[in-house]
Amino acid sequence: MFALHPQSSTPLVVQIVEGMRRLIEEGSLRAGAKVPSIRQFAQAHEVSVFTVVEAYDRLVAQGWLVSRPHSGFFVRRRVVDAQRQPAGAAGPGSAAFDAMWYLRKIFENRHLSMKPGCGWLPHDWLFEDGLKRSVRALAVGEVDLAGYGDPKGFVPLRQLIRDMLAEQEVAVTPEQVLLTHGSSQALDLAARRLVRPGDVVLVDDPGYANLLFSLRYLGAQLVGVPRTPTGWDLAALEALLAEHRPRVFFTQPRLQSPTGSVATLSQLHRVLQLAERHDLVIVENDLYADLDPDPRPSLAGLDQLARVVHIGSFSKTVSPNLRVGYLVADPELVEDLAQLKMIAGLTSSEFSERLVYGALTEGRWRKHLKALRERLAQAHERVAGRLDDLGFELFAEPKAGMFLWARHPDMPDPALTANKATEQDILLGPGHLFSPGMLASPWMRFNVAHCSDERLFAFLDAQRFAA
Repeated sequence: MFALHPQSSTPLVVQIVEGMRRLIEEGSLRAGAKVPSIRQFAQAHEVSVFTVVEAYDRLVAQGWLVSRPHSGFFVRRRVVDAQRQPAGAAGPGSAAFDAMWYLRKIFENRHLSMKPGCGWLPHDWLFEDGLKRSVRALAVGEVDLAGYGDPKGFVPLRQLIRDMLAEQEVAVTPEQVLLTHGSSQALDLAARRLVRPGDVVLVDDPGYANLLFSLRYLGAQLVGVPRTPTGWDLAALEALLAEHRPRVFFTQPRLQSPTGSVATLSQLHRVLQLAERHDLVIVENDLYADLDPDPRPSLAGLDQLARVVHIGSFSKTVSPNLRVGYLVADPELVEDLAQLKMIAGLTSSEFSERLVYGALTEGRWRKHLKALRERLAQAHERVAGRLDDLGFELFAEPKAGMFLWARHPDMPDPALTANKATEQDILLGPGHLFSPGMLASPWMRFNVAHCSDERLFAFLDAQRFAA
């Protein structure tokens, strides 16, 4: 089939993936053809079975192969999709580190010792004590686990969210609060209600990777609005609105993933003016609000939900495993979204919602947030300094939230760097994963809370000389 080179600096897994992909693209392996079994390939090329398993797993995740139980692996019939993979979008090595593989690595390989590319806080940074107290309180109380719960979610938690939003000058009733299975479900519900196949949808560029995946799956045409350190390129946004006439703009004004940037008040006002002029609905993903030490206005607060759907989450600060998020919008839209939620999976978990409610109300929540924000600020200062010492350029220095967006002149292909990093038990976040068009990018996302191990910076330092 093709030769492997064990002495090459390119990992064997990557060589197998690249070699198989070339054979499929060239037509040597046609759609429906059966490829050698894992053992056959391992014996023929004198490599470990585990190496072949990993390579085939990536090929299945990327859509090149399909696994059929008791039959083996076959070349998948592929449909060319310019939105998912534009011509020239994949840089060297990027085919072995596509977004599907990235997501699977995050959620299937928690044994990786370093995760600077991930999107959550370390377990000892979370509200573990408050959650344990909430568990004990639930254990001694009477909880009805026989029913499905309220379609909109646990009422006391919705009331608490109403009060929290009131502190941010967002006026809602509990009936306008829809609890969801994390912010991801909230974004998915909004997308399925507001977006139809073929619709042009505006998104941040770079943007929130999970959302971009969901919108592509729905058949949306993604158009990126360039981010700046202080928000958006407003001239570009205005031009895109006039050219494409989109119905929806999904965005993160505050502590945005992956850039960490924060939109200024004047930018928020201008975006709302443009939304009014062009009849645009804005879906504001504000899941990092609790990490912000400064009391900033939101689009929802300025607009009072006339054109804004507002999304938040407790998964980032209480526990990512509990998956409790929420969505607020005008009453009519919330009713539609509640119906969609029921159709997709009935109710969300009242048990998880009760646990979160108990953690938030047991008296130490605000103290936890204060300590967490201070810890993140210290991590930002330290990690920004280390990256600067290594010659990285920082997109912004928010000194809050989880992320720094950085690039290095001697690392033009972060996808290739990320592949090498996995061999060292390091999960990185290469920039093309956050691109609406999956375009190659010199940028990388760093989660400052996961950058305490000096082995990370030693690895990055070595890559400067290896490039």
